[in-house]
Amino acid sequence: MAKFGKLRGLNGPEAALHILHGIKTCDTVRKARAWLDAKGIAYRFRDYKAEPPARAELEAWAAALSWERLLNRAGTTFRKLPDGDKADLDEAKAIALMLAHPSAIRRPLLEGRFGRVVGFAPDEWSRLPLG
Repeated sequence: MAKFGKLRGLNGPEAALHILHGIKTCDTVRKARAWLDAKGIAYRFRDYKAEPPARAELEAWAAALSWERLLNRAGTTFRKLPDGDKADLDEAKAIALMLAHPSAIRRPLLEGRFGRVVGFAPDEWSRLPLG
C-alpha cells in the first residue's frame, strides 16, 4: 500500500475520507490545498513524484474519469516527449506514459466517498459532499 504524506486538517476516522493527489510544487495543487485548508476539510496529500501511482490505480482512475481527461497533454512533461510517444495514443499507451512520467498526470486529483474529480474548479468542488 502506498505511503501518504502527512494528514492535513482533522484527525480521526473522518481524516481519511479524502485523498488529494498531485505534485507539491504545482500552483494548481497549491491552490487546491489552500482551498481545502480554508474550508477545514481533512485530507491526505499524496505527491505523484514521491509516491507514483501504480498501474492498477491509473487504470481505476482512467475507468472513472477517462484516460483522455487524466492525461495532462498541456503540461511541459507531455509536450517535451518525443513525437512518437505522443502519437496514436490509446488508453494502454497513455497509462504507460503516466507510469513512466507521473508529471503527465493531470492534477490535482481528489478522491473521496463521492468518487473522483480531476482538476481544481472551486465552484465544482463546492458542490461535492466534502464536509
